[in-house]
Order: sequence, then C-alpha cells, then structure tokens
Amino acid sequence: MDHITFLVAVVIVTALAFDFTNGFHDTANAMATSIATGALKPRTAVLVSGVLNVVGAFLSTEVAKTISGGIVDDALVSPGMIFAGLVGAILWNLLTWLVGLPSSSSHALFGGLVGAVWVGAGSHGVHFDKVVEKILIPAVASPVVAGVAALIATYLAYKLTTRARKDSVTRGFRLGQIASASLVSLAHGTNDAQKTMGVITLTLISAGALGHDAGPPVWVIASAGLAIGLGTYLGGWRIIRTMGKGLTEIQSPQGFAAESASTTVILTSAHLGFALSTTQVASGSILGAGLGRKLAEVRWGIAGRMVAAWLITLPAAALVGGVSASAVKHGGNFGTVVVALVGAAVAAGIVLLSRRNPVGAHNVNDAHEVTLRTEPPARVGTAA
Repeated sequence: MDHITFLVAVVIVTALAFDFTNGFHDTANAMATSIATGALKPRTAVLVSGVLNVVGAFLSTEVAKTISGGIVDDALVSPGMIFAGLVGAILWNLLTWLVGLPSSSSHALFGGLVGAVWVGAGSHGVHFDKVVEKILIPAVASPVVAGVAALIATYLAYKLTTRARKDSVTRGFRLGQIASASLVSLAHGTNDAQKTMGVITLTLISAGALGHDAGPPVWVIASAGLAIGLGTYLGGWRIIRTMGKGLTEIQSPQGFAAESASTTVILTSAHLGFALSTTQVASGSILGAGLGRKLAEVRWGIAGRMVAAWLITLPAAALVGGVSASAVKHGGNFGTVVVALVGAAVAAGIVLLSRRNPVGAHNVNDAHEVTLRTEPPARVGTAA
C-alpha cells in the first residue's frame, strides 16, 4: 500500500468515475431496442443490464491487458498522464450524452490516454502499431460486420415468419429480445468494464505497485464492474432515445437480430483482446436491422451525425487529454488541482444544461431526437 500515493488514489477514483459515465453512456447499446419495441419496461431493462454488466466484468481480462500493456509504454507512463487522459474521456462522454449522440466511450478513453502520453512522454510513449491493430482496424470493421449480420438476420426473420400471425411473431421475438439484450449487457461488461480495469492496472504499474505485464487484481475487477453496473442502472436515457427511436423504427424481429449480431461481435472481440467500441457495434447492428426490413425508414441524417462523432472522438479526447497533461506536467500538484477543478466545473455545467430538456424512463420513447433548449421548461423533471 506504500505505492498508493494521493495522486494514484485520485487517478483510481477518476477512472471509476469514467467507468460510471461509460455505463450510463452505453446502456443504449444493450437495451435501446428492447425498450423501443416494448419487450422490456425501461426501468426493468436498465436494472437487468446493470446486473449483467457486473457479471460480465469477471468473465475475461484480455482487453484490460491490451490497455495496460499494449497501446502505451507502461514504463514511461505516470499517474498524472493517466489522470489527464481520463479527464478528456469523461468530458467527451458527458458532452455527447448531452446531445444524445451514441459516440464511443472506448475511443474517448483511448484518445485521452494517447494525447496525454504523447504530451507527457513523447511520441515514443505511444505504440501506434498497436493502436492501429487493436483499435482503429476493429473500429472500421466491427460496425460493418455487425451491420451485415443484422441485415441478413432481419431479412431471414421476416422471410421465415411471413405466413405467421403478426401478434404471435411480435410476442415470440419480444421474448427472444429479453435473452438477446441480456447477452449484449453481459458482453458489454466483458468488454467495456475491462477498459477501466486496464487503466487502473496501468496506474498501479506506473506507481510500482504491480510488475510490468501484470493483470488486474480482483479488487480492481470488482470495483470496475460495480462502477459500470451502477452507471448502467441509472440509464443514459438521452442516448437510448436516439438509438431506439432515432436511427429507424425498430420492430421486435429487428431488435432481436440487432442484439444477437452485437453480442456475437462483442464477445468474439473480447476473447481476441480487441478493445472495440460497443457503441459502434450496436449502432451498426441497428442500421443493418433497419435496412433488412422492407420499407423500413432509416434516418440517414442522424446516422451521419453519429459517424461524424465517431471520427472526431479520438482526436477531440486526445486534444483535451494533451492539454490536461501539459498542465499536470508543468504545474505539478497545482496543475493537477486546476485540471480537476476545471473538469468538474465543465461536467457540472453539462449536467445542469441537460435539465433544460430532461429525458427519462417516462418519456424515452416519445420522440426520435434529443434537442437542447436555451430556456428551462416551465416544469423541470428528472434528467437522465
């Protein structure tokens, strides 16, 4: 415990805060389609998802090892750099949540870390070959693979049930969605909770508390799982609305196909140690499911905004992480405090702004877009 300094403790708490934002930011990946089709009630959906995210965190540590010893040189990383990277990731998560954009929490984390380490240790501190192999290539391939799989599955689902009674088909696929959405939640915990495990493990390695190439201790696995599970339970309702109602009008066969495709891609990548974006996988699956149903409307304007957010997530988070790392590097403890205070102030401002147009379990299916008001509503509900 002598290695757990005040700065290391701050970094661990900040990493768990990121994990929490990752949870509510990505609840939509598993439950948006089930909520949109009525397969699960909103509160039930986020409860199931939260519990299974915690369970999934204990299933594998391959992705955690990719982060703790893969994309950056752990011998050159300091706790201050990791803190700076986490600040960039958290602020990007909150900003995209505010506008209801399902961007990648994973890429926000990777971008923040890369920017912070690049500024703090130089370009040789970043393993760019691993960034390309483990992050960029899966980022391009995974939503395409998931989308094609969901498109084919949706087409077959409607083809095979053409002569069946519509109410029986709907009821059957809604039951199937409960299982498939649960599997996505389990897969999400297996993939995304590991990213925070990797960050905390990297911090402990940089502080000398763990040896190089060490895996995450049990307490790290448990705390990361609980943090992402709690965030998931609170529900990222703004993003759930966009994914459930924004991209296309989802019916139960499409929801089942999208969730099944997402589960397959996420679990396969977690086994191989690819730290892909579960948001991009789920979004690709929903688009594929929309294209797989005849006469289904796909809202390409919203899809275009999502892709634009995907493209700028890494550089935007890297920029904030780099600026924060510069303040920490040159300002020492004072710089760290300044970064923490500024980050907390921006985060609080975003949360307050979200209350002008609250989205919650009571109205998540009311519309297909999240808008921002410049004036507060006459009666403010609970924002989420």
